[in-house]
Amino acid sequence: MRNRNFYIVLGGDLALFVISLILAYGLRYSLAIPLKMWKSILLVLPGVLLVKTAVFSALGVYRGMWRYTSIPDAVRLAKASALATLILISILTILFQFSGYPRSVFLADCIFTVFLCGGFRIGIRMLLARGKNWRNLLALQDDDVPGRPTRLLIIGAGDAAANIIREIQGNSRAPFKILGCVDDNPRKRGQMMLDVPVYGPISKLPVLANRLQAQELLIAMPSVVGDDMRQVVVSCKAASLPFKTLPSLSSLVDGRVTVNDVREVEYEDLLGRSPVYLDWPGISQCLEGRTVVVTGAGGSIGAELCRQILRFKPAALLLIEANEFNLYRIEQELRSSQRGVALYPAMGRVQDRPLMESLLARYRPQIVFHAAACKHVPMVELNPWEAVVNNVTGSAVLMDVAEKYGVERFVLVSTDKAVRPTSVMGASKRVVEIILQTRVPGRTRFMAVRFGNVLGSSGSVVPLFQQQIRNGGPVTVTHQDITRYFMLTSEACQLILQAGAMGAGGEIFILEMGTPVRIADMARDMIRLSGKVPDQDIQIVYTGLRPGEKLHEELITHGEGIVATGHDKIMVLRRQAGGGQELELGIRAQIARLETAAQSFDPARIQVALQEIVPEYNPPGPRQPNEPRIHCPVPHQIASAGDSPSPKDSPAIN
Repeated sequence: MRNRNFYIVLGGDLALFVISLILAYGLRYSLAIPLKMWKSILLVLPGVLLVKTAVFSALGVYRGMWRYTSIPDAVRLAKASALATLILISILTILFQFSGYPRSVFLADCIFTVFLCGGFRIGIRMLLARGKNWRNLLALQDDDVPGRPTRLLIIGAGDAAANIIREIQGNSRAPFKILGCVDDNPRKRGQMMLDVPVYGPISKLPVLANRLQAQELLIAMPSVVGDDMRQVVVSCKAASLPFKTLPSLSSLVDGRVTVNDVREVEYEDLLGRSPVYLDWPGISQCLEGRTVVVTGAGGSIGAELCRQILRFKPAALLLIEANEFNLYRIEQELRSSQRGVALYPAMGRVQDRPLMESLLARYRPQIVFHAAACKHVPMVELNPWEAVVNNVTGSAVLMDVAEKYGVERFVLVSTDKAVRPTSVMGASKRVVEIILQTRVPGRTRFMAVRFGNVLGSSGSVVPLFQQQIRNGGPVTVTHQDITRYFMLTSEACQLILQAGAMGAGGEIFILEMGTPVRIADMARDMIRLSGKVPDQDIQIVYTGLRPGEKLHEELITHGEGIVATGHDKIMVLRRQAGGGQELELGIRAQIARLETAAQSFDPARIQVALQEIVPEYNPPGPRQPNEPRIHCPVPHQIASAGDSPSPKDSPAIN
């Protein structure tokens, strides 16, 4: 049984079909329709009503919610009217050879039908909107609800701003009154967008905000990043009003923005990373309907990988995580949006071979994303045996088990610290890359993805700086010239999935990290975002480089044969030819000696064993007698297998 609204719209359409046909005949005969034509109208009218009603129903014209009439509804209405006209012309041609029926009448009838029925629906929308506003106004008066809507000025006049305006206009209880939009595009200034005036330029924002008596600002330009966003933030601060923003397009799951996405401006908005464009069909073909494993599933990278993977509708997702709370948290989050995907949380460490054998034998996955690792450089430097056990042994065990149980693709999450490493953590990750590339090719495609630091992951410099700023400072940076590569968590995970879909086996994919960021500049940007002045309200203190810490990171070693791929943000190092089983056995022997050294808990012995496998590993030498002691703040936690594998140097700098 259809609802009442359907019959109201249907009845209105039937009346308009009659009016449309009469108007078409009136137009043909200059409003003086001959008596003979009135007979033709009465003869053809039942067929017109029947055909139009049937076609409109078949094309879904009556399935729309007319209080939300939009352009797609108008297009559907035009298609239905045109198709109905073609059917009517065909029927009259077959039955009467179109004798006695002017052809121009039916063309005019088609046009009148579109305009009359479209106008009818727009009228319904306007009446419903006006009635809703009056009802809500009376309700507010009856309830005596205090307060007035916030006077909002939107920065930007593009699609994102239009979405926000529609959402606010469609909700009479929205706490905002939109005063206008501010944009730098001279063609938009002075125009109206959804009944909202467009002003400009953004550099005059303080004057415009004062003139319009704005109370809050919203930056609705998700494609603007880097220096352009810095200029917008400067204008917002000059207006002395609170301001928020929409996330960048690369941070949005579906690329759409709504009021619910509004948040405070964060450092990632100033980073300047351009949106990632992916081969969606290729990734979908790799993941859809497959069983996928993510190790370190509760860490920053692992958790985001899980979220991204769910978009491609795998059959099942196995979450392997060593930290109980992290596993519980990501499992609960994913269950709320799993969309029919089977989730299997498993608590344990990747170096536990019997457990890995049991899990992969039970679930038979096709793809493994290995993101579990110890990653905090200073802490791993103090406990190097953990890097061997977790990073090296765990990865080797997982590779063996994956190949044994027929995994099709194995993707290792690596780090830029594996390039000419100076730390145990970086050296251990380079060892894992060597293990991966020296395996004799088999049915499993092994590949690694190497990239730099990820903003906001556990142990990242960003939350540390935020905490130090909240505490009133100082903000600690290890060296005034230290730089790091940074990318967003969502961007890193999307590119990991892309590389995993591209790999043929044996490659090390390198993500394009852009320009290195000077950490002292990052600290100043974050202090400014908090509304403070660097070196005045908040001091910046330089503490000195710590053992194992580089001044500048690298993504490739000199002489490595890097080549481009089909994706502009992904490069690749191909597997070196030669070696075979003899080389693999030699590496396994070296790994055995490294594991023996780890069992001694002797850092010097572990460093020697690492240098045997990674000759370019250059650990820091002993401190000279007259060398000043470096203050080395150490984090109060060690990264478990579930922590984000995106390597971070320390709480003071990444």
